[in-house]
Amino acid sequence: MNDTIAKFGHPATLIAEYEHWVVLLRPAQPTLGSLILAAKSDATAFGDLPAEAHAELKVATAAIEAALTQAVGYAKINYLMLMMVDPHVHFHVLPRYDGERSGAGLSVPDAGWPAQPDLGHAVKLDEAQTANLVGWLKPYFA
Repeated sequence: MNDTIAKFGHPATLIAEYEHWVVLLRPAQPTLGSLILAAKSDATAFGDLPAEAHAELKVATAAIEAALTQAVGYAKINYLMLMMVDPHVHFHVLPRYDGERSGAGLSVPDAGWPAQPDLGHAVKLDEAQTANLVGWLKPYFA
């Protein structure tokens, strides 16, 4: 695991794991069910990932989209590859919707809908909220 994965709270935020990727709960939730899809590699450029990691994106993104469809009922999904502060290859995965969604005792509005996501209005999770959301989302990936 690389430093970017650790910074996003692994192992407490781990929802699903693949050979080349991990799916983590995003510690700040601009929308309910926001995730981090992070490469296990030390690569800091998307093009530097091995071909197998690129192929496995199909599996990981299909699982994410199926899980978040059931859990959140999103209208659109955004994959943001920002990598300005955290250098290793990763995506911020944001389910998008009009209004708010609730799960695991938390309600989160999509403050940016229908435009770009408003990352500044994210709900910052405490340890209990993180554990509750991870526990709520994990079964959707089974």
